[in-house]
Amino acid sequence: MSLNLFDLNGRRALITGSSQGIGFALAKGLQDAGAEVVLNGRDTAKLEAAAAKLGGAVKMLPFDATDHDAVRAAVDGFETDTGSIDILVNNAGMQHRTPLEDFPADAFERLMQTNIASVFHVGQACARHMIGRGRGKIINIASVQTALARPGIAPYTMTKGAVANLTKGMATDWAKHGLQCNGLAPGYFDTPLNAALVADPEFSAWLEKRTPAGRWGKVEELVGTCIFLASDASSFVNGTTVFVDGGITASL
Repeated sequence: MSLNLFDLNGRRALITGSSQGIGFALAKGLQDAGAEVVLNGRDTAKLEAAAAKLGGAVKMLPFDATDHDAVRAAVDGFETDTGSIDILVNNAGMQHRTPLEDFPADAFERLMQTNIASVFHVGQACARHMIGRGRGKIINIASVQTALARPGIAPYTMTKGAVANLTKGMATDWAKHGLQCNGLAPGYFDTPLNAALVADPEFSAWLEKRTPAGRWGKVEELVGTCIFLASDASSFVNGTTVFVDGGITASL
């Protein structure tokens, strides 16, 4: 049956930044599709709470995704002691909103490390093992800001544009080894990262008018695309970024 192409039984997925928000929703979705999930974050207590909500055979791998040596040690140790990471979802990210002329240099550096460098660090660490096996899936979480900009978030927009181009680079280098590397770009979703915007009636009213679907996205609506990119159904999809945004990038 063609639906078997989406079956993730027997696969193991590491999702960075997965104690809440989009990362947690994707972890739950991959688990429901049959994958064994490995939660990641820096706060062990939050990871334990998230694991308890998921239930089942959930593993935790706490590390700082911006620390190259820590990432390498954690991934290599897990591969040796536990088993293969077949799917990687690079979800760790942050936001900082300030007019560009006043944007703090330290916040700029944190954005680059969290939103771009982490994708490189974790992607490279996992890919080294995937290459040896001749297969693997890497899904990098981009954003509607990969294609569009808004006032006050120029550095964030820069980082998400870089994620899409790094995804292309991963595919270009690693497709020959049997890896599929793609991006998933959410539009405006009701998440902790967007809590201030969700609570702003003026912004929500603007968003509903600006988005053809006329509403905020629900994190569960990202799951189908993630499963597709994590499964055999996307075996010849490589280096692309799929926008799940209610049509906002398609319409003026």
